[in-house]
Amino acid sequence: MAADYTLQIFGNANMDDVIDEQDLDVVEAMIGGAETVQTELSDADHDGDLDEDDRDLIERIIRGDPTTFTLIDSAGRVVSVKTPVKRIVPLYMRQAMAVIVLGGEDEIVGVDSTVLERNLLFPNLGKRPSVGSYKEPDIEAILELEPDLVITFPHVGPQDQLDDKLPLEIALVRFDLSRTDSLKEEMMKLGYIIGDRDALEDYDEWFDRYMGTVEVRVSEIPEEDRVRVFLEREKTTDSKSAVRWAYASNTGYTDLCDLAGGENIAKDKIEYHGDVESEWVIDQNPDVIIGLSYSGGYKAEDDALLMAYHEGIMSAPGFGFVDAVKNGRVYVISGDSSLGPQMTIGTVVVAKWLYPEL
Repeated sequence: MAADYTLQIFGNANMDDVIDEQDLDVVEAMIGGAETVQTELSDADHDGDLDEDDRDLIERIIRGDPTTFTLIDSAGRVVSVKTPVKRIVPLYMRQAMAVIVLGGEDEIVGVDSTVLERNLLFPNLGKRPSVGSYKEPDIEAILELEPDLVITFPHVGPQDQLDDKLPLEIALVRFDLSRTDSLKEEMMKLGYIIGDRDALEDYDEWFDRYMGTVEVRVSEIPEEDRVRVFLEREKTTDSKSAVRWAYASNTGYTDLCDLAGGENIAKDKIEYHGDVESEWVIDQNPDVIIGLSYSGGYKAEDDALLMAYHEGIMSAPGFGFVDAVKNGRVYVISGDSSLGPQMTIGTVVVAKWLYPEL
């Protein structure tokens, strides 16, 4: 699967998806005057000068023993991270899973409520100190843990107060880790920071192998033959039965559907996600309905809650007239195993639901 992004780490002088000997050659040419145009990321130490210090830092990055990384995170912020990183606080289960996948589980010193609620998914983190939640982080608890790195979402709102409350020696990096146009690059950046190159290469190969296979096979399906899908999420509050909570656009879940070859019927109905009338769904008559649930999930032995949600979709008033229900093409997927670094799993599962012969 060809890379379609620029790895936004300073030192990536040739602006591709990796820092390697080619970047060293480019910087040496710039320093020597053979190359007169400086690229955005050529100043490896981000001090405003292109010199031998940048060359030396790129060499250290290639060897795997840099003293610092400077990167652009998913909020567009320039962040410097001193390495090696020994103490990490991820502020959501998605960020925690990314750290684990990339070989940094032992460096996690504090976790949020979503991790502590999932002992099966995070069996080794249940006794780590709580730092609140990504929406309302416990700043005092974070400071007491003296982390080198805190990882949270790009756009939480002013209530997280992290930019104002954390001292400069604690690197704050904002990664979403759910959107298909940024997930791979975010994982690569985090992998460089954590420093386990074997784990990073394993994830990179796994991601490309399965996502690339789905991409190639889905590309062969004509647009007119694409399966029409209604994406919804299990509501956690009481609501009128005449309303469904739909995913429409610009979310990790809708990205997953697009990658799997689905035609999301709500993409032009609303922006992002929100309530839609059940009558509208019935009128649209989707081929497939997929519900997202955070009940059950990874290694759960009791699937009663997932089954109840599935039955709730099947028996919703008027849904008996919908092709998805009539043809038994209603599915429920766990958010624990389908979004974030493990989006590859969700994409493969949904692609097989939509196109069993794929």
